[in-house]
Amino acid sequence: MTTPPPTPVPAATLSVPSAPPDSSALSEALRGMLPDLSVGALLGFATGVALRHIGRVALIALGALFITLQLLSYFGLITVNWLQVQALTEPWLRQGSEQGGAWLTRVLTANLPFAGAFTAGLLLGLRARV
Repeated sequence: MTTPPPTPVPAATLSVPSAPPDSSALSEALRGMLPDLSVGALLGFATGVALRHIGRVALIALGALFITLQLLSYFGLITVNWLQVQALTEPWLRQGSEQGGAWLTRVLTANLPFAGAFTAGLLLGLRARV
């Protein structure tokens, strides 16, 4: 069984794509916002990179503190009740994880007209390999 050849479509029924709408108005609107967007993205990126480095320094300090406590405990100079440390710090850590991110976002984007560009730059800065 063979299929019949396709029938040609009359030229009058073919639709020709129309020219795109006037993009000069769009480009003018974006050109006015470009400085704010670029400054916001640049400041967000710089903040993200800074937060990464500050976070690394904080983690190094915390690790050094733990090593120091373990060394002092090993040599019998101090005794650390780790269950008590966990009981004391757990509520702070739980509360901080729930509210810390929202608080940091509020602080960093307060009174910024370019908060969207800042947030995008911040996320890129946190992920950048600088």
